[in-house]
Amino acid sequence: MTSYLIAFDTAIGKIGIVGANGLISRLYLPADSVPQDGYKLQETDLLVRAAVQLQEYLAGERATFDLPLSPAGTDFMHVVWDALCTIPYAETRTYGEIAKAVGSPQAARAVGLANHNNPIPIFIPCHRVIGARGKLVGYRGGLALKAYLLQLERRSISLIK
Repeated sequence: MTSYLIAFDTAIGKIGIVGANGLISRLYLPADSVPQDGYKLQETDLLVRAAVQLQEYLAGERATFDLPLSPAGTDFMHVVWDALCTIPYAETRTYGEIAKAVGSPQAARAVGLANHNNPIPIFIPCHRVIGARGKLVGYRGGLALKAYLLQLERRSISLIK
């Protein structure tokens, strides 16, 4: 199976999006190293569509994504990632709230681990998960990017709705 990669500059820095077999499988944030090996550098229709939707989101013009996603992870991770996708635009939930929502109220740390290992951030909005006291904690892209994305959503909500 050939995986395709496009990399491009955005308002938050260089992003890489990977897709294969008509599914998005990975998003590289600016803090990540976008690998040059293992992928075929090619603009597919799907990757272009994902890039356009991401640029619209970063411009405050899009609140949801319409993309086929296929993140690699355990069954529990998939349950958590599905729950993250239900967090409304410009809202947040705590790790504990997500743990309760997935039927494992004592699993806040496991939710945090699933959040950290989300291979498709932004499209799967792990930036909307915060600490129990409302603090911004743990984001693969860095806390400054997490704060930026949350502020972007809060500023844009009236424009999108």
